[in-house]
Order: sequence, then C-alpha cells, then structure tokens
Amino acid sequence: MYIGGQEFATSGKTYIMGILNVTPDSFSDGGKYSGRDAALKHVEEMIRDGMDILDIGGESTRPGYTKISVEEEADRVVPVIEAVKSRFAIPVSLDTYKYQVARAGIQAGADLINDIWGLRYDEGQMAETIAKSGLPCCLMHNRKEADYQDFLLDCMQDMKKIIQTAKQAGIADDKIIL
Repeated sequence: MYIGGQEFATSGKTYIMGILNVTPDSFSDGGKYSGRDAALKHVEEMIRDGMDILDIGGESTRPGYTKISVEEEADRVVPVIEAVKSRFAIPVSLDTYKYQVARAGIQAGADLINDIWGLRYDEGQMAETIAKSGLPCCLMHNRKEADYQDFLLDCMQDMKKIIQTAKQAGIADDKIIL
C-alpha cells in the first residue's frame, strides 16, 4: 500500500504511527501540542524516535468529549498539515469523521483519512470524499452505544458493513486499512 508516496508492506512489518492532537482538550497530552510551533517540534521528535506515519487530529473524541464545528476542526488541522508537509517527508494521516474536514485536509496535503466512525457518521459523504480523492483510508469500528450481544460477532458484522459501504463508494480494497 502506498501512503504519501511511500510503500507500506501489508504483511511482515510493523509501522509506528505518531499521534499529534492539535486540540486543547486532548486525552493523551492535555493540549500540549495545540500550538503550531509546539506541534512541529513534537513531529520532529517523533520522526527522530522512528515514527513512520503521522496522524493529526483536531477534535478530541475521548469519553465525554465536546463536539466542535467543522470550521473549528479544519482551522486546527489544515495549517498543521500544510506546515508538516512543507517541512518533513513523512506521510500524514488526518483523523476526522467529518467529510468537510477531510476535504480541507486532502487539499492541504493529507495522505490518508483515518475515520473513527468507519464511514457511518454522515450518510456516505465521507466514503464519497475518500473515493474521489483516491487516498487510502483507515476505517475503525465504533458505535454510539456499546449494545453488543456478542462483541466479536457484532464487531465483525459492523466491519463487513463498513467494507461494503467503502466498496459501494468506489474505494479499492488496496486502499482500505481496518
């Protein structure tokens, strides 16, 4: 699989994804990297530490998070994507479930879309956005309520639906990471 012009083997190798949350209420770093300069310094550190791909997120999705507008999320991630792409030769993943933010991120240079809602948030808009871009995507399993009868079976059924949605939109198998 090619991400950002770099080949990623789909078997036999493990890759390290660095997480850069540019949000003041990040669950992992407490908003430490929400400023552009701090974010770029952290990217440099993660590259030095062996990161293979960078995942940039602009909205915290920790339990009890406060949803933000498309504009606010895009205002957080787009300048950072542009700055990272202009300074570093690292593939950039954009962590968003909003198709409008994905579109803005793609224009800014994102190389992969990482959707925590697995194309199920916006009635197909994200699937269409990813398909049109030709970019690879990481599609995760998520539910609003943890109402499982059999977690593994239910999760697998949900993933099958996610794959079906991706394929119906025109996302190729070799562009999908689950």
